[in-house]
Amino acid sequence: MSPGPRALGTWVLAGIPLAFLGVFFFLPLYEIFSLSLAPEGVLKLGVIGKFFSTTYYARILWFTTWQAALSTVLTLALALPGAYVFARFTFPGKDLLRALVTVPFVLPTVVVASAFDALLGRSGVLNTTLAGLLTLETGPIHLEHTIAMILLAHVFYNMAVVIRLVGGFWSQIDPALAEAARLLGASSWQTFCRITLPLIRPAILAAALLIFMFCFSSFGVILILGGPRFSTVEVEIYRQAVHLFNLPMASLLSLIQIVFTFVLMWFYTTLQRRSTTELTPESVRITQRPVAGWRERLVVGGHVLLTVLLMGGPLMALVLRSLMTEQGPSLVYYRALFANPAGSVFYVPPIQAIGYSLGFAALTLLLSLVLGLSASALLARPRGALVALLDPLFMLPLSTSAVTLGFGFILAFDEPPLNLRASLILVPLAHALVAFPFVVRALLPALKSIPASMREAASVLGASPAQVWRRVDLPIVTRALVAGALFAFTVSMGEFGATVFVARPQSPTIPLAIYRFLSQPGALNYGQAMAMSSILMLTTCACFLILDRGTLKGGL
Repeated sequence: MSPGPRALGTWVLAGIPLAFLGVFFFLPLYEIFSLSLAPEGVLKLGVIGKFFSTTYYARILWFTTWQAALSTVLTLALALPGAYVFARFTFPGKDLLRALVTVPFVLPTVVVASAFDALLGRSGVLNTTLAGLLTLETGPIHLEHTIAMILLAHVFYNMAVVIRLVGGFWSQIDPALAEAARLLGASSWQTFCRITLPLIRPAILAAALLIFMFCFSSFGVILILGGPRFSTVEVEIYRQAVHLFNLPMASLLSLIQIVFTFVLMWFYTTLQRRSTTELTPESVRITQRPVAGWRERLVVGGHVLLTVLLMGGPLMALVLRSLMTEQGPSLVYYRALFANPAGSVFYVPPIQAIGYSLGFAALTLLLSLVLGLSASALLARPRGALVALLDPLFMLPLSTSAVTLGFGFILAFDEPPLNLRASLILVPLAHALVAFPFVVRALLPALKSIPASMREAASVLGASPAQVWRRVDLPIVTRALVAGALFAFTVSMGEFGATVFVARPQSPTIPLAIYRFLSQPGALNYGQAMAMSSILMLTTCACFLILDRGTLKGGL
């Protein structure tokens, strides 16, 4: 390809996601920073002096960083064996188990926190059961408002990232490579460290980055499970903006969060470009096999047991709380969802909320695929200054406070020529802003692993660039593409922070409906919130099973 068309193609690929970010990310940020730091058109920097005059904000930043790092390490340690099991074995119930792992990721963080409180709280299912069995006045487990509860919730929430991204990439590696190493005398540990780990390192780095960023910007989990003792930067942004209405400090904290994450992303993308290894992806018919022998049964069985306990426990507690009343098990909370005897303005028909959530998620998926494919195809090209800059730039939406972003949408799109405040399209646009980086992170390791010789051979045989993409690249990255699409879908289904600002009252999503119930006092409202959460969980699980069986038969 001549330099002219290649350069044109580069700018076209870069232009699509950059134009989207310019309008729907940088413009809202500019609006809110202008309102907060230059309210009269004159820059006022007094807030910076307030920031450095106390150690309060430094302590918040330090806690935010170390808890995110520890959560990432724990998640990788617990989830990597699961990624191996999903990548290498077929066993009964695998599709259902994979859906169970992914369901927590779609739940709003307030629901995840409520699920852990329902399981491990002072009056949770586990404490109540143990108190009855041991004849104690109170349960023996005291994890409320502790860092242990926060870490457990983060692991629960983020295991799907490792299972989907690392497991999907791992399933493409020919097991004959490891078998050859063992035949040459390498131990299992040496084979993993010298053969497998270098190949899956890009996917592990991608998963670790996403987990760190989610935990770094953790909001609902810290707010509910951590209590007043713990606060992340995201929680402090919310407190400054909503409770104290101190928009200058909220904006400064958002800017610090963005800069910190951009620097982190720049180091990460540099490391990823240097560590990527080419491989020839294999079919799952070659890489996956039935379980054989007692050792493999022990490994797979142990993982299944751990997954059911860690992932299924809080979800089961959630369902039990939606069924248990003072009079015993009942469907009264589910029936109450369809009744509105008082004519409450908070009433949301669950079918309507589910329909809007599915519709928004479908549009988000399409937008994210277009943006993610363009960005990934660009970033997969040989290294250069443009790629080094754009890779971390495309990840910035993940590091931005949902409170700041949602408020910025209201300011930026409330008047011509972009008067979208009353439009339904604003919700999937906001969701796609957060979702398309998932598609990029899922696709990029797979695209970078394709040997250049495969593309060159197709070109020599007369294939055009479009044909090379359709017949060489696309079949190889299909599983990674579907994994990214699933993440985009789940992010949209569970997104709450920005949605609460941009969604119209008459077009609620399931998380908004849950929040409306949780924000009202009384056992009935709490029970209905748990019932809506169970409906969201079952709806998501069904969608995952359909997508997995329809597009990833036998694969991840």
